[in-house]
Amino acid sequence: MSSVAVLTQESFNEHRNGLLPEQSNVGSSGNDDDDVLPTYKEAFPPLPEKAATPEGRQELDNAWTKIRPLKSSIITQVFHVPLEERKYKDINQFGEGDQAKICVDIMQKTGAHLELSMAKDQGLSIMVSGKLDAVMKARKEIVSRLQTQASATVAIPKEHHRFVIGKNGEKLQELELKTATKIQIPRPEDPSNHIKISGTKEGLEKAKHEILLISAEQDKRAVERVNIDKVYHPFITGAYNKFVAEMMQETGARINVPPPSVLKTEIVITGEKEQVAQAVAMIKKIYEEKKKNATTIAVEVKKSQHKYVIGPRGNTLQEILEKTGVSVEIPPPDSSSETVILRGEPDRLGQALTEVYAKANSYTVSSVLAPSWLHRFIIGKKGQNLAKITQQMPKVHIEFTEGEDKITLEGPTKDVQQVQSQIEAIVMDLVNRMDYTEISVDPKFHRHLIGKGGANINRIKDQYKVSVRIPPDNEKSNLIRIEGDPQGVQEAKKELLELASRMENERTKDMIIEQRFHRAIIGQKGEKIKEVRDKFPEVIINFPDPAQKSDIVQLRGPRTEVEKCSKFMQKMVAEMVENSYSVSVPIFKQFHKNIIGKGGANIKKIREETNTKIDLPAENSNSEMIVITGKKANCEAARNRILAIQKELANITEIEVSIPSKLHNSLIGSKGRFVRSIMEECGGVHIHFPTEGSGIDTVTIRGPVEDVEKAKRQLLSVAEEKQTKSHTAELRAKPEYHKFLIGKGGGNIKKVRDSTGARIIFPTADDKDQELITVVGTEEAVREAQKELETLIKSLDNVVEDGMTVDPKHHRYFVARRGQVLRDIADEYGGVMVSFPRTGSQSDKVTLKGAKDCVEAAKKRMLEIIEDLEAQVTMECVIAQKFHRSIMGPKGLRIQQITREHNVQIKFPEREDVQGKILFLPEFVIADSFLPSSQVNIQVPAPELHSDIIAITGLACHLDRAKEGLLERVKELQAEQEDRALRSFKLTITVDPKYHPKIIGRKGAIITQIRNEHDVNIQFPEKNDENQDQITITGYEQKAIAARNAIQAIVDDLEEMISEDITLDSRVHARIIGARGKGIRKIMDEFKVDLKFPQNGAADPNLVTVMGRPEDVDEAIDHLLNLEEEYLADVVENESKQAYMKPRATASSVSAGEEQRSSSKGFVVREAPWTTSTEKAPDMSSSEDFPSFGASVTPKTSPWGPKRF
Repeated sequence: MSSVAVLTQESFNEHRNGLLPEQSNVGSSGNDDDDVLPTYKEAFPPLPEKAATPEGRQELDNAWTKIRPLKSSIITQVFHVPLEERKYKDINQFGEGDQAKICVDIMQKTGAHLELSMAKDQGLSIMVSGKLDAVMKARKEIVSRLQTQASATVAIPKEHHRFVIGKNGEKLQELELKTATKIQIPRPEDPSNHIKISGTKEGLEKAKHEILLISAEQDKRAVERVNIDKVYHPFITGAYNKFVAEMMQETGARINVPPPSVLKTEIVITGEKEQVAQAVAMIKKIYEEKKKNATTIAVEVKKSQHKYVIGPRGNTLQEILEKTGVSVEIPPPDSSSETVILRGEPDRLGQALTEVYAKANSYTVSSVLAPSWLHRFIIGKKGQNLAKITQQMPKVHIEFTEGEDKITLEGPTKDVQQVQSQIEAIVMDLVNRMDYTEISVDPKFHRHLIGKGGANINRIKDQYKVSVRIPPDNEKSNLIRIEGDPQGVQEAKKELLELASRMENERTKDMIIEQRFHRAIIGQKGEKIKEVRDKFPEVIINFPDPAQKSDIVQLRGPRTEVEKCSKFMQKMVAEMVENSYSVSVPIFKQFHKNIIGKGGANIKKIREETNTKIDLPAENSNSEMIVITGKKANCEAARNRILAIQKELANITEIEVSIPSKLHNSLIGSKGRFVRSIMEECGGVHIHFPTEGSGIDTVTIRGPVEDVEKAKRQLLSVAEEKQTKSHTAELRAKPEYHKFLIGKGGGNIKKVRDSTGARIIFPTADDKDQELITVVGTEEAVREAQKELETLIKSLDNVVEDGMTVDPKHHRYFVARRGQVLRDIADEYGGVMVSFPRTGSQSDKVTLKGAKDCVEAAKKRMLEIIEDLEAQVTMECVIAQKFHRSIMGPKGLRIQQITREHNVQIKFPEREDVQGKILFLPEFVIADSFLPSSQVNIQVPAPELHSDIIAITGLACHLDRAKEGLLERVKELQAEQEDRALRSFKLTITVDPKYHPKIIGRKGAIITQIRNEHDVNIQFPEKNDENQDQITITGYEQKAIAARNAIQAIVDDLEEMISEDITLDSRVHARIIGARGKGIRKIMDEFKVDLKFPQNGAADPNLVTVMGRPEDVDEAIDHLLNLEEEYLADVVENESKQAYMKPRATASSVSAGEEQRSSSKGFVVREAPWTTSTEKAPDMSSSEDFPSFGASVTPKTSPWGPKRF
């Protein structure tokens, strides 16, 4: 519904004055300025003074009764789309076709709820519920997407266009929502005054009426509104609006009669006063005549026949009005009334009645017998068959009812007869050449018949040219219906029954396989499971999702094949289980490098000979465990060999101690802390307890003989304590104190243990609580140890500062390597802070700060270091320079090891120093016996000598081995040379350069795939190359030929392609291309074409090139043109709105505004208090009365005293 605002003559004049304030001052003299100025009271009216009355309470009470009741924000509206205006008329797909999808899309876009239903006349009824704004948006979408569109233009003065648009386009948007139309207003520079409206007929009429009303309200001429009963409007407008057009032409006034769909009686006339008066007189004359002479007659016409009386878009009513001069009033569609009223001259009513009955009975209803299963064949794919009939006979309505064996026809008698004969012929033909059958298959097999992604059922449909309907799961029906050619139906039936029979014979078996083996069974990229599937092609193997943590692997297929596959996979799993036995071997960290061997020789040999996987801990890890994985027997063999290496290298022994198993957990301690403290205290021996719950009492201890004996005594002692009486206590100390509490070599803590008999356990690096110290032993021992430790910790908390003298020549030793020596001292002696004087200073004073005992101990240690530095000597060792590299070893590893082991510094001379002297700065002099005896030196002659002789120098026992290695390397190089010759086969292929980018592909994807697949090198010509069409392929001969064939296949496909140029408005190019080319890539992938858009500055910016196969190019062009039409409408609409948007302020406009403000007198009123009283008006230019921000102002004295802030 649209509303009309009543504009009186007085309000119209006020409106004009408000719009054109400048016109009211034209011609006025300067002396009249004071009369124009408002008075102070007019500009600032005083608040009304109201005395307190007893009625005030009553007024407050009544105020609550005036509150408007709240209303629901959810509204419901029903929209009707007549059959002739429906955009989608495929009745067979109602509820699942395009219109249903569109409704779902509208609901998602607007947030409104839609319910779609079909009326008996095949019109659509759409009930929309939601908030008003959402309902109006949904209505607009329904009209534009489900209803056929018409267009019309309305001409109003150019100066009125901005009122139609409104502020920021709000009025235009509101109008489009209200009328469900699209309104396009010409741009300001366009001289046209025609506004284009597109939408439904009803929406066009409403929009046109609203625009004309806006224009009338803004028109500077006279406006007259005449209330005429709605029933007499047709006589004033005349048939097809002829009378009103003639009156407008004769009088020159604009007459706006509300359309029939708008329930308003007001007719608006605008124009010059004389013209308006003349038009009003003519309208009233017609009204009076018709009111006096016209009579009515009411007749009953079936509701279903009303649409025939109305005719398409109301044309039949206009036709009757034109012929007879009688108005026919039809009840609204939502009314159940069947009464039709005829209004007009008495002598014309008979003729009009005859016309009404003739139109109502001009249509007939007939039916054609046709089995319901044939209906979709009669309709054809996408309604093609039916479209041929409806195009010839557009007035005939054909209705298919699901489940009924008939087709209903409705329309003009002759047309219905012709359509009936055509459909009967189609039905007869289909019955003769089509057949159907139904088979019963258990619903549990339906999805297997369909196949993955419909593969099986689609193959059967295509192969036998039949249609197969498998009921959905919710129907729980056994019947599968097959329709099509009789022979194809029988063959499809046979194959489906065979498949079903085979499935009934199928067996599903669940195998329990630990999930840790699933990835190994599947293999890298599914290679291993592919081999299993190839071996048992009829068996389907399903692995559970890794996230489910399930061990069940499902096999499905023929019974015998499933059994064979199951046994095969069980065998695979058994082998994996056998090969996944794991054992951990504790090996002292210093022997790991010996187990690895030179270049990994030892560990590689053990792996190969025992067929096991051996993992060593990382070099920077504290772990000593070597993990061996494989078959149990092989793991044991590898374990023994590794232990044998350790035994050879050191005096390692292994003993077993019997300790009751019930004490094992208490001996191990929380997270192994207790047993770890024993192992660390006893030189890092390995103590192995049996697995928990095994009931075995034997504990194994392995390590150096003395340490093993020590660990044994401690274990037995602790076990005895545990059996008698054990007590535990905890205390805390800062982590930096721990090393000091332990002491060098564990001396401090050993004293406490010896004196008290308690065991003290410090946290490891892995423990979360680094301050917690645990004391274990008898109650008395624990109490004494705790007391001693607390005394030590308390003394450590007593921070003191002390100093010592250190010769400046030794400062560098302490602060070198980022102060590593000082950090070690701080770690060992309770976090003592040692401060050396700045570099360059000659001071020898060093400051130590920390706990008193720690400072003293650190001081003592530093004096020991200084004494060692003073005792150092330097010696020279002469070694030929050719041996220097061998001594250093790879990356200097050997020389670094020597410096660490002997605590010396070794400096090698520069290459120019031919004497070959090596300087040693030892703590004590070492012998020359460290020189390596197992190395050889290989000298390769320079290339310019052209010599074939390589010299090897070294120990005689190593020369033969080095010579054999060199000869093997020569053989390898010769084989590589031969292979390189075979790989250098080269051939060329001639390809038009325009195809080169296609062969290369996006980011080189295609050419890279060809290179990798055929293991060849493919070279394209350079830009300046003469032979631009030559592509060179290098590689093995057979592979190069295969690569050439692959490129030729691509070229053959490209030569079949065509290129077409189309014109697309450049304004929509960006929308089509999409963000980061996403839109254009989607189009190219979907239609398998290439698109080329013009570059900036192109001669024709609208020219777009489409390349691909002919059929793909045609489809892509159609799609692009559809997109252009859709996007262009949005572009035009946005441009029209943008034209009326307020432009951004420019610098010139801002400065002009400031200049205008500076010259203005400001806001001035008459009869202000400061003009009538003695008080002086405030001076706006005074910085005292109106201070600027940040300016200092001299305070002004006031009778109220100084101002307080």
